[in-house]
Amino acid sequence: MKLQKIILIVLALVLAGVGSSSAWAHGSRARVGVVIGGPLWWGGWGYPPPYYGPPQVVVVPPPQPTVYIEQAQPAAPAGQQYWHYCPSAKGYYPYVRECPEAWQKVLPQPEN
Repeated sequence: MKLQKIILIVLALVLAGVGSSSAWAHGSRARVGVVIGGPLWWGGWGYPPPYYGPPQVVVVPPPQPTVYIEQAQPAAPAGQQYWHYCPSAKGYYPYVRECPEAWQKVLPQPEN
């Protein structure tokens, strides 16, 4: 019985000393273990270094060449298209290239 009281007192003192010590509040910093293959050290608190992936590649296609669409000139209305007649040569342009007098504008006549 005496032995049981001594063990209980020693156990109570040990537990009281461990609980009141601030060094034991966060646990031990020393680790003991078995390592297969060799020791690894990452520094700090035992976390591995952060992993950064490869940079993201952004491909921008070259701009398309500018396309220009040429529009045809609007045709003159039928009432404004004239033939040019030379009275002295008695002929029409382009069959008569030169006229000594002024060209006369003549409305085209349909053939009969």
